[in-house]
Amino acid sequence: MAKLGNTDLDVHGINLGGNVFGWTADEEQSFAVLDAYTAAGGNFIDTADLYSAGGSETIIGNWLAKRGRRDDVVIATKTGMWEERKGLSAANIAAAAEDSLRRLRTDHIDLYYAHIDDPDTPVEETVRAFDALVRAGKVRYVAASNYSAERLTEALSISDREGLAKYVALQPHYNLVERDYEQDLAPAVEREGLTTLSYFSLAKGFLAGKYRSKDDLGDSPRAARASSYLDERGERVLAALDEVAASRGVPVAAVSLAWLFAQPTVTAPIASARSVEQLNDLLPAADLALTPEEVDALTAASGS
Repeated sequence: MAKLGNTDLDVHGINLGGNVFGWTADEEQSFAVLDAYTAAGGNFIDTADLYSAGGSETIIGNWLAKRGRRDDVVIATKTGMWEERKGLSAANIAAAAEDSLRRLRTDHIDLYYAHIDDPDTPVEETVRAFDALVRAGKVRYVAASNYSAERLTEALSISDREGLAKYVALQPHYNLVERDYEQDLAPAVEREGLTTLSYFSLAKGFLAGKYRSKDDLGDSPRAARASSYLDERGERVLAALDEVAASRGVPVAAVSLAWLFAQPTVTAPIASARSVEQLNDLLPAADLALTPEEVDALTAASGS
């Protein structure tokens, strides 16, 4: 377990992604993954109203109710990207939160994200809307996803000035082959005392070693997107991952997540699994501390 930034939330190193629940995993399969994850000590579940048009939240809510696990887990969800609840206006945030609470079958959300920045709504309106949820006890902490460093800093500045609930975490697109986050966002996160929970941590399955040639793509919904990494650089990264995985006796996916753990601003990478078998490839990462030499080799393989 690790402390989530400056909060009182203790979270597992693997932030289990719920984006597959209701999409590539039905309720029975999702329950199996959630059962195995919590049995292994996991307690941090990420979802969003967007995922399966509310279906992911519904499945998680059903699981929480049937297993009686609400007090054992930290639930993170998001709003602002789904067409049914588009944007970050005060009215939309308030309504979306009620919808998510109902689907999750709970009276509070532990970590509530702005899923994507809304340039059409003043930042102060958004921040005040999230603050109202915290003051009402419906949300414990708030966070941001898909924000620029400039807009993130603006939101934090307003919170500080007005004494409002402040974003405690950032969820950016970040992994071994997608490293734009390091340019502007990582310095902002470190400067502002936030923590990072990366999404697409395994580059849509590529960094799990699933896709090594065009023949491996099959008909997986993610395969076409993962195929964009099948180039000379991608092969170099896979070779470096294979070397570390073989020497440590762990799955490639675990090494990829461990590289993220080694980054100073990252607390818990988000990774999803549609089966217990896939989950078992992720879990070893929580106990895998790479050496500086291994981190450097992987970083160099990815191009910088």
